[in-house]
Amino acid sequence: MQAISYLIPGTILAFANHLLFKEDKKPLTIIKNLFNFTIVFQLISLGFLRYVLNKNIMIIGGFYTTLDYFKYICFTLLLGTIYLIVKKLLKAKFIFLKAEVNSRWKTRTIRILSTLAFILVTVFIFFGHWFINSVEDITPEQLLFSLKSPILSASSDMFNDVMNIPVFAIVISTAIFLLITSFPYDVFTKENGSGRRIFSKKTLSGISVILSFLCVIGGGTYFFKELNINKIFKASFNPSNYIEDNYLDPRDVNMTFPSEKRNLIHIYWESGENSYLSKALGGYMEENLMPELTTLAMEGVSFSQNDNFGGPDQIYGSSWSVAGFINMDAGIPLKVDLNSKHFGMGGKFLPGTIAIGDILEAQGYNQTLMLGSDADFGGLSAYFKSHGNFNIFDTKAAKAKNLLPQDYNVWWGFEDDKLYEFAKDELLRLNNAGKPFNFTMETADTHFPDGYLSENAETKYDSQYANVIAYSSKELANFIKWIQQQDFYKNTTIVITGDHLSMDKAFFQDFDKSYKRSIFNVILNSPVETTNSKNRTFAPFDFFPTILASLNVNIQGDKLGLGTNLFSKERTLLERDGVKEVQNSLEYNSSFFTEELAGDNKESIFINTLVTEK
Repeated sequence: MQAISYLIPGTILAFANHLLFKEDKKPLTIIKNLFNFTIVFQLISLGFLRYVLNKNIMIIGGFYTTLDYFKYICFTLLLGTIYLIVKKLLKAKFIFLKAEVNSRWKTRTIRILSTLAFILVTVFIFFGHWFINSVEDITPEQLLFSLKSPILSASSDMFNDVMNIPVFAIVISTAIFLLITSFPYDVFTKENGSGRRIFSKKTLSGISVILSFLCVIGGGTYFFKELNINKIFKASFNPSNYIEDNYLDPRDVNMTFPSEKRNLIHIYWESGENSYLSKALGGYMEENLMPELTTLAMEGVSFSQNDNFGGPDQIYGSSWSVAGFINMDAGIPLKVDLNSKHFGMGGKFLPGTIAIGDILEAQGYNQTLMLGSDADFGGLSAYFKSHGNFNIFDTKAAKAKNLLPQDYNVWWGFEDDKLYEFAKDELLRLNNAGKPFNFTMETADTHFPDGYLSENAETKYDSQYANVIAYSSKELANFIKWIQQQDFYKNTTIVITGDHLSMDKAFFQDFDKSYKRSIFNVILNSPVETTNSKNRTFAPFDFFPTILASLNVNIQGDKLGLGTNLFSKERTLLERDGVKEVQNSLEYNSSFFTEELAGDNKESIFINTLVTEK
């Protein structure tokens, strides 16, 4: 229907243009005329609606009713009629003579380069602007990671957002630029028959070349400044031994498992943070958006930087989903600089690193990763396959098992309502296998922008994101309650953590800058107790030894990777060195990280004769 709404006014206007200006009937001229009005003019019409009349126009279909399409056809015909009238008046007053085309290779090369330069600058400006205005605190390493890892799928809403904002603006700007620079006429007046030239095609070409390259300088400066690209160069060319000096290889640590190994369920709650709590509980809301998870947190152990609910500092290399996984699972930040290897390409992901999956695999655990998206996104399947040989349950697996239609695509793949039902079946399967298990799951409905609002959710708040958070808290708590009713729960530790702070910038734009947002965390049903869970200064990578300790694993020295067991009284790196010092040190280039932890010649095989049982 969308294509028809472009074709109808385009064809009518092309026919009217042909009649009014008596253009020749050569097939090439007719095709060119039709193309201009069905493609180029439609882009201008859409741009006029979006940027002049401030209408929320979408270039991706599926958003409009038949009446919307009819309105668009009428508007475009009106705009086209005005254009044809103006064109007729100009033709009556001025003489348009086709300018001589300079076909020298130098001239053609300059035109091509100026066009490419203009397209490049629009990419810099519009994608940079979209990132800055849509994503909360996007970091340079996250940008580089996206370029160096498999990015095969994203949420449908995010894809639409990208297509309808930066891509739309780039296409409109480029179309207008090409329309202007390809104007083929010199223009003369008809006054007294003098034929005085008032406009030159040659002058226009020269001005467009100069402007395009000036725009590259301005647009590139804007992009590099706003996205802190200078930090990428800082990370690449300024060395630091901080990771090497403080990293404790799990291969060298004596870990003692209990004779009856405990199951582990680790749920990464997408964008889960404590700001969703009421102010009385340490959050920022007037009303607690997550009462169900609050109740659960009070039943277990929740580590905090204060006397109330809190969590870890989001340090360098932990601010997006895959990075959050790496921090909590392997005890290191995910560093991505210009010299970094590809992450997930060729099935390898930090091959020199030892993670929880490697350790539990050596102890005979069955392991599953479940998420409602494509696990190849960001190299997650490569990471979990190479660090514990996890069974991967994602959108591809769900469709292969005929649990979803082959063309099913909601949000990032399938919604959390389905994820929890699939997870119940998988947990029962793992339990029936007769081995200890490690079940890792990531939710997705609370991902930016605005989250995915289930049709089952209440809409008691004005903000969609608030409604999504409230429903997500309720459903996640219901899932935990189901687990607590199962026979295997008595020997199972449940860990719930946010993967990182939310990136939904619009939701947090009115927050007081002095308020410290923190990642939600709670550990349920661990046999380990502590009186040291409050007023801690810690990082996501401290959960690496902490999660193992929650399984009643004794860790010699209470340290693994860069992490410290939070159940213990040992000081974390942030407590010892200060947040600022750790942040700055992690930003610098680490040859140890690049060569030893991420090096392609390394193997993540965990063979440690010191791992024994009580």
